[in-house]
Parts: sequence; C-alpha cells; structure tokens
Amino acid sequence: MDIKQIQDLIRFVAKSGVNEVSIEQNDFKITIKTNQVQTVVNATVPEGLHYAPAPAAVPPPAPVAAAPVAEPVADTSKFVVVKSPMIGTFYRSASPDKPLFVNVGDEIKPGSVLCIIEAMKLFNEIESEISGRIVKILVDNASPVEYDQPLFLVEPA
Repeated sequence: MDIKQIQDLIRFVAKSGVNEVSIEQNDFKITIKTNQVQTVVNATVPEGLHYAPAPAAVPPPAPVAAAPVAEPVADTSKFVVVKSPMIGTFYRSASPDKPLFVNVGDEIKPGSVLCIIEAMKLFNEIESEISGRIVKILVDNASPVEYDQPLFLVEPA
C-alpha cells in the first residue's frame, strides 16, 4: 500500500462516517480511527517506505440558509426505492469509457445491472430485483454511499 492509497483511504473513511477501519497485509498494518474532530492514523510501515501523514479532515463550513422556495412535493409512494447493500463508492458504468448501466427512463428487469459499488478495491455489481422503469437516479457518479442509502427510484412494471 503506497502513500497515495493511504491518503485516499483516509479521505474515504472521513467521508463515509465509519468510525474505524483496520487493514493488515503481510508486513503492513494500518488502523484508521475517526471522530468528529479529526482523523487518527496508526500505521506500521515496512522499512524503505516513507510515510507522511495526510492533514486531518476539516469539516466544510455550514451552508448559508437561503430563503425557502416552495417546491411541489412529488408523490413517491408508488415508486420502489433501490438501496445500497453496502458502504462504498457508487459508479454508474464499469469504467469511464464504457456506457452507463442505466439512465432515467430505462426499462429494467430482475438481474439487470444498475450500478457498481466499490468497497476495498472490490467492484460489486448491484442488480435489480424488480421489473420497472428508472424514474430517478439519487446519487452522483463516483460518490461515496452508505449502507441502506437510496440509489434509484423505480416505477414497478
């Protein structure tokens, strides 16, 4: 595991809301613990690898409240929500140069691949369990997702 991978892991853990992650590979062990104030890293690094800790994650400033805008509330009770089965990074295609798995308006059936969620360098295809039509995609590409986070709204067939 190189420095860039460690820094990426620290950023991912800070964004995901996980409290602690431990990884152990051969002669390398890293534990990342988070709290609301800072990220703490304890690493046993093999000889020859130089480690410079990443800066502690700083929470973004609170958004300024704008005047409330009256928006019509859509009736979503007739839609099925497809939720994330795991924590990871949401991808809409297998790679940047490949076509998207689904778009708004696409018809899906059980077994159709909807997206990929990457967790610890493992790419997990998320398949549909229902037939229907994609009404809304609720997550941006390459965004971190939580367990049970809504990903898609589907109008059942």
